Amino acid sequence: MHILFLQVSLLVLLSATGWAQVPRPAPPPTVAPPLPVRGQPLTAVVPVDTARVFSLRDLAELVFANHPIVKQAALLSERARGQVLQARGGFDPKATSGFDRKLFGGTDYYNKWANEFKVPIWLGGIDLKAGYDRYVGTYVNPETRTPLNGLAGVGLSVPLGQGLLIDARRSTLRQARILVSAAEADRVKQINDVWLQAAKDYWTWYYTYQQAALIQEGVELAETRFRAIRQRVDLGDQAPVDSVEARITTQDRQVQAEQLAVDLQNARLVLSNHLWNQDNQPVELPARAIPQPARVDSVTRQEFARLRERAATEHPTLRKLDAKILQLGVEERYRRELLKPTLNVSGTLLSQGDFYRPELPASYSFGLNNYKVGVDFALPIFLRQARGQLQVVRLNVRETVLEQQQSRRTIGNQVTSVYNSLRAYERQLAVQTLTIANQRTLLQAELQKYDLGESTIFLINARETKLIDLRIKQESLRASYEKAVAELYYYAGTRSVNGE
Repeated sequence: MHILFLQVSLLVLLSATGWAQVPRPAPPPTVAPPLPVRGQPLTAVVPVDTARVFSLRDLAELVFANHPIVKQAALLSERARGQVLQARGGFDPKATSGFDRKLFGGTDYYNKWANEFKVPIWLGGIDLKAGYDRYVGTYVNPETRTPLNGLAGVGLSVPLGQGLLIDARRSTLRQARILVSAAEADRVKQINDVWLQAAKDYWTWYYTYQQAALIQEGVELAETRFRAIRQRVDLGDQAPVDSVEARITTQDRQVQAEQLAVDLQNARLVLSNHLWNQDNQPVELPARAIPQPARVDSVTRQEFARLRERAATEHPTLRKLDAKILQLGVEERYRRELLKPTLNVSGTLLSQGDFYRPELPASYSFGLNNYKVGVDFALPIFLRQARGQLQVVRLNVRETVLEQQQSRRTIGNQVTSVYNSLRAYERQLAVQTLTIANQRTLLQAELQKYDLGESTIFLINARETKLIDLRIKQESLRASYEKAVAELYYYAGTRSVNGE
């Protein structure tokens, strides 16, 4: 229900703006009141309109529910289960029947009707068979000729050598079952890939939005200052060149604001690549939507230890390699089985076709005196094919084990590396916050000096521009931190959508 409500809300935003298909430049972001020429810098935080916030969790719910690649990833598990069902077909009971007759020149050459019902049994590779044959006619081979009523038989076929412990059909089924785990690991990895890119695009949109907001704030501050200075120039209290200086600053920031409006529009379109409705139709993020604030919560050492342990045991790449090693183990066992000689024994108890009739003599019913037996034996002299196949499988096992060792080390180091980056971002953000506070103090002092006639518009603009740049750098660090959080969970083989 929450996903449906979210989709409806998104469509309402689209229809309300009228920009469902063709994007256009966003309106100026909500900013703080302009900084006056004289007085204290205003630092009050403008309340966020929560109805317009498109949060990271909202993005996650839409992506996981409707993204085509996420839906495509679900097909991997379905395909693997289909392969298991296909492999189970090797143990399906099978009924066969064949009929041949030749009648020529009034002579019944032969009339052959063969029927068999075979049930494969998992244990020992045994085949349980029941059949009915009727071979009659003038020229039927005496070895196969049956009474007019035919012969019924019930018997077994047992491999005593090759195929007793494992055979092709059991090997195929076991490998297919293992591949379900590999397919599930692939599915998780594909979804993690999609979510990592979506999260990065979200925080790119966040950073571009904050840049545009800060530059727009700078434009309004510069315009306010320019109007105030122009009034003083008109009154003769200030040199005309100060008005030119203020105007240049305003125009420079306006150019930046125009470029960032385009960048914001493009960032919104990139994020819209991940937005789909339940009807598999693409939707666009409305221009009036705004990102959530960056939380910049510290990832504790306990959480880092948990993620590192999870990465070493449950990472999709490692789980897939685990499944591959198990699969190769089954294949190796089957190839070893092929080194044994083929020795198949079959036996069938026979009875006349109408064995159900009680008046028949006992000598025509099922018993130890009516039977067929057979023995098949084969052994290649050098076994070069079987030994070569076994050697290749063993090499594949060794190769996969080495790959797994390297992957486990690489994944662990990636998790640690990203965690180190997070700690560095936290320290940088702490320093950046102090730097911004100090820069505000410098700007305030410069304004006070300007009121006393001891400063210039150039210095005020320089201090103010530096403050804006520092605040943009702070937002850049926040966005980078959030991207690093997404990478940390991604390299740990999972994902975090707790964007609040």
